[in-house]
Amino acid sequence: MNYDDDLTARFNSDQPNYVAPVPDGLCWVSIISCLLLACSYVGSLYVWKSNLPRDHPAVIKRRFTSVLIVSALSPVFVWAWKDFTGIQPGPSLLALMGIRLEGLMPAVILPLLLTMVLFLGPLIQLAMDCPWSFIDGMKVIVDPCFWALCLSDMRWLRNQVVAPLTEELVFRACMLPMLVPCAGPSISIFTCPLFFGVAHFHHVIELLRFGQGTVSGIFLSAVFQFSYTAVFGAYTAFIFIRTGHLVGPVLCHSFCNYMGFPALSAVLDHQQRFTILFFYVLGVILFFLLLFPMTDPLFFGLPTPVCTLKSTSGSICS
Repeated sequence: MNYDDDLTARFNSDQPNYVAPVPDGLCWVSIISCLLLACSYVGSLYVWKSNLPRDHPAVIKRRFTSVLIVSALSPVFVWAWKDFTGIQPGPSLLALMGIRLEGLMPAVILPLLLTMVLFLGPLIQLAMDCPWSFIDGMKVIVDPCFWALCLSDMRWLRNQVVAPLTEELVFRACMLPMLVPCAGPSISIFTCPLFFGVAHFHHVIELLRFGQGTVSGIFLSAVFQFSYTAVFGAYTAFIFIRTGHLVGPVLCHSFCNYMGFPALSAVLDHQQRFTILFFYVLGVILFFLLLFPMTDPLFFGLPTPVCTLKSTSGSICS
């Protein structure tokens, strides 16, 4: 390298968008760090000895304690990874993990609305079958007694609050900053969910342990759950990278847990099945049409922090 090239390199390294060259072995360090993080999260569920099923309130409370501890310590994995690899990102550690104020309101509203568009068919079906009027439903939603009842329900707390928050923090906010410098944003969107999908295989152990179904049925269910959670994980990873916020994936996760997987068999038996099927198809079409416009990084501040970790971020980040 001659003097002019060296001077140019030094000048470019002082720019805020400069990304240091990828260190040797970065991908292995990133993958191992993500595996350790995933194993720590799942392993924390089994530190308690119990013969009770996973939905028992006592089991849920104990698991709350362990996953909250692991989740609180998960940023340490990212800090250790950053220190070990020598990568010096411009944004702070919290910003890389999607904890920031810039673009917060759009990050709260737009991803959730987009997810509701995808579930347009199930939402229309729910509205058709609901015995309450819209006014009665709003009265229930603003009733403090309703929320007090929800907050006292351990299963509701797990499905709507603790699981979405801790899983998105660990499997998206902590893993994606470690994967993006190695694989890039686009590939990381499809790599990160593999850790998330495999992490859900632990349900097989509990189903086999309590004899809840045949062995073949349990494994088929596990394969389906892995596929579903991997696709969902790719979607929330996409939301995280496009918005640079943790709150969007958490809200989408909570909403999807509430809705569950669409019961297509129930739709076919419904009296208004053609109307509901129309809204199913319409929701999917609108979802793909709005996927990029409603997650445009311009709404959330360009560039999003995690996208600064890769010099060639591609169309996902812009």
